[in-house]
Amino acid sequence: MARSGSTDVLVVGAGPVGLTLAAELRRAGVSCRIVDRLPARLPYAKAVGVQPRTLELFDRMGLVRDVLDSAVPMRGQLTYENGVALGRIDLVLPPEVPYGFAALPQYETERVLEEHLGRYGTGIERSTELLAFAQDPAGVTSRVRTASGAEEEVRSRFLVGCDGAHSLVRKALGLTFEGGAFPEEYMLADVEVGWGLEPGYGVRSMHRAEDGTVDDLLVCIPLPGKGRYRMSMLVPPELSAARESGPSAGDGVAHGLEGGTAPALSDIQKVLDRLSPEPVTASALRWSSVFRISHRLVDRYGEGRVFVAGDAAHIHPPTGAQGMNTGVQDACNLAWKLALALGDAAHPRLLPSYDAERRPVGEEVVGRTVRHAAEGIQADRSDPETLMLRQAQLLVDYRESPLVTPLARNDGAPLRPGDRAPDCGGLTGAIAAYPVRLFELLRGREHVLLVYGDHPAGDSAADLASAARELSGGRMVTHRVLPADGASPDRTGAPHHLDSRGEFARQYGPGEGAAFAVRPDGHLTACLQPPTVGALKEALGKVFAP
Repeated sequence: MARSGSTDVLVVGAGPVGLTLAAELRRAGVSCRIVDRLPARLPYAKAVGVQPRTLELFDRMGLVRDVLDSAVPMRGQLTYENGVALGRIDLVLPPEVPYGFAALPQYETERVLEEHLGRYGTGIERSTELLAFAQDPAGVTSRVRTASGAEEEVRSRFLVGCDGAHSLVRKALGLTFEGGAFPEEYMLADVEVGWGLEPGYGVRSMHRAEDGTVDDLLVCIPLPGKGRYRMSMLVPPELSAARESGPSAGDGVAHGLEGGTAPALSDIQKVLDRLSPEPVTASALRWSSVFRISHRLVDRYGEGRVFVAGDAAHIHPPTGAQGMNTGVQDACNLAWKLALALGDAAHPRLLPSYDAERRPVGEEVVGRTVRHAAEGIQADRSDPETLMLRQAQLLVDYRESPLVTPLARNDGAPLRPGDRAPDCGGLTGAIAAYPVRLFELLRGREHVLLVYGDHPAGDSAADLASAARELSGGRMVTHRVLPADGASPDRTGAPHHLDSRGEFARQYGPGEGAAFAVRPDGHLTACLQPPTVGALKEALGKVFAP
């Protein structure tokens, strides 16, 4: 068996989650290899919804423009029951949210991410399969089979399994994957239709029997291309992929594309004839399959130097397009923590915080999507605005994280440590003649300290900037945001912008003055009001090594 050189991180699986993780590691200057057993990306529009929060993360990574150029807007959903229109759901978010909902086939998302990763000089090692691994206190030794059929030994300091629902990494690590399975089977098809329905809207059309149960279902999600949709529908008995012995995954998990008899265009047309809101003919079938759904969650997101992310850690119904997006957040959460650990700059609790922060998110998403799959999103008891923000994944927070110090009192401030750092516009600088968004100032940066105004009980911006630099080992940069009343910057040398429209003050509620530490994944490490060096030291001391 050939021995290869070492790398910092071995990423197993080159779907959207593995590619995001690899790209974020490379952006942070970490060496990594990414392997995938498939010879090429699959041409299936499996995950198609890209949530606003994911677009924010892609913005921070520097690739959101490529995604937007390839995607189409997802504006809402039209619902029909027994041929009668029940109404529509419009996907409307508050004006301060920079991105709306988008639809993009998974293989296109993977293409954009792969090209982005290639800019860092890293490519996918295809037709390369992980066979086994063993970890020790200093690293992980993995055995892989390469495209030539030869076996190779790879030494890495960390290993991350982004290898899907049937993850070898998860199984070899001994993680449990508890949950259940839905008895129904579905057909998936990528087709074109020429109906006159409003573009940008998904379609959910169902037939409800006399006993109140839904016995026929059609769900259509718009894709790039004229009249193109990914459609899912119940499987007729003659196309069932069910097997008495269950799927051959080795762990009894029934999830994903099952293979077997692929539905033909005529099978799709029969469902459209029954359930389409208007007479329509399907054409240009690109691919089709039968799939099943289960809902499962690991008992922990890692052990020692080995972690799992994405479908390897959580699988659930595709309702609301939560799966891939949750996995991308897993990757962004883990990447910056691995980077600090590899630089010997991480507090001992930093890597364990990946499980502490992300497993509760996975648990909530699994539970919510199971409820929505059974009852419909319309049955959600949340108010419409909260429901929409949650679907957009903008309400994910880490307030219970071991990395944050909870505020001593709830004084009505809009933000808490662990919250998502919101965007705001109208920031004007001393040179550029145009206003910019806060996210533009954060793009491509790692740890950022935002200092607003001058609190009479706080320390100076210069002292805060100096402390941030020292406590982070030079990894945190400071940016000043000044009130629009003309307050002048001090001599910190830090870049500064005026809050010319007061949007920062409204979103962050900084009062007379405050400081906000923003992590690389766009969440707040600390909200300091008043901003003092002592409070900053306590907050950063939970993240960075002493």
